[in-house]
Amino acid sequence: METEVETINKPSEPFCSGVLRALWDFTGDMRPWGDWVKNHHWGIQLIDYILRGVAQVMFVNNSLSGLLILGGLFLQNPWWALNGLLGTAISTVSAIVLRQNRDAGSAGLHGYNGTLVGILMAVFSAKGDWYLWLLVPNVFLCMLCPVVSSALSAITSKWDVPIFTLPFNILICLHIAATGAAHPFFPQVDFQPKTRLHVNESESLNLSQVLCVQVFLSVPVGVGQVFGCDNPWTGGVILLALLLCSPTICFHAILGSAAGLCTGLALAAPHTDVYSGLWGYNSVLSCIAIGGVFYALTWQAHILALTCAFFCAYASSASSKLMSVLSLPACTWPFCLSTLIFLLLSSESPALRRLPLAAVSYPEENQRYLRRLKAWGKARSSIQEAAGGVKVDSHQI
Repeated sequence: METEVETINKPSEPFCSGVLRALWDFTGDMRPWGDWVKNHHWGIQLIDYILRGVAQVMFVNNSLSGLLILGGLFLQNPWWALNGLLGTAISTVSAIVLRQNRDAGSAGLHGYNGTLVGILMAVFSAKGDWYLWLLVPNVFLCMLCPVVSSALSAITSKWDVPIFTLPFNILICLHIAATGAAHPFFPQVDFQPKTRLHVNESESLNLSQVLCVQVFLSVPVGVGQVFGCDNPWTGGVILLALLLCSPTICFHAILGSAAGLCTGLALAAPHTDVYSGLWGYNSVLSCIAIGGVFYALTWQAHILALTCAFFCAYASSASSKLMSVLSLPACTWPFCLSTLIFLLLSSESPALRRLPLAAVSYPEENQRYLRRLKAWGKARSSIQEAAGGVKVDSHQI
């Protein structure tokens, strides 16, 4: 009987290990899939670049995560999702035509600003869904994304920091400022100056009645608002996509959204703004960037990421009030400002080690890179010590 059980179980072991290995290949940056794509038709490569571009909005270099995020966007609004997909494709193709860095394009770094430009143009359009003429400025601005990105990279590369979503911020604000709410063809949502900055007394009294449910839902909503989406199911799908690539990124996304929520409640912001995720999305991006993506993953880096998330929430409040005077949205200006400040932080602490931009990947891979670097340093020092010992012995002889 034992022999029969062993015979039955033996074939299942390699099958299970093969399945787990195949599933593991779809996590992280999907490097085996990327190597496979390089040797196939350019159309398959382009699809992979586009999906990675969608995911790179959240610092994720994973085409399957990009597909999940795209599905979440279609769940929110198909028109927004199509505009985002078109923006990613146009921006990526423009970078290829301009013969920009091919490795950056294969990682989706030429597409993510186009994703945000395409989606937010549809979100801010006063014409509503399926206004096809909106595709004209969408295509034009997304074609400019790699141009603006290249110009900004020439500046930020001097400090070895990324450009983040600065091209998106510049282009979308230029479009809204150039058209405005009264434009006959491309009218925008009318951004009125914010006069109501705090909750009134009646809302404060009702806070305990709505806090539990609203707080729970506002965390995934804050994640979804990175793409301009206020559907908690969309936020949940995005978190699932982040978990597929990196549990560390997923954790910091939740942490950043919660930090923005707490800051909004502490500053007595209107509950509609807090629970709709408008206080959380910038903090989500800041917390992810500092918490393991651009810094080595340590508990000190966790604290720094949380501090950056709170700082970013303050900056979001200030910038949204200031930019509303100009009838402009805050977009992701607070994220860019706060994260660049924390990346340019100077510290002699080995626990706060910023990675070279060329070596940045997802947090778990960053840890493996640092371990290899440390092992290589130890091996090099041991070789040097051995060589020094040989020189001393030969001198004594």
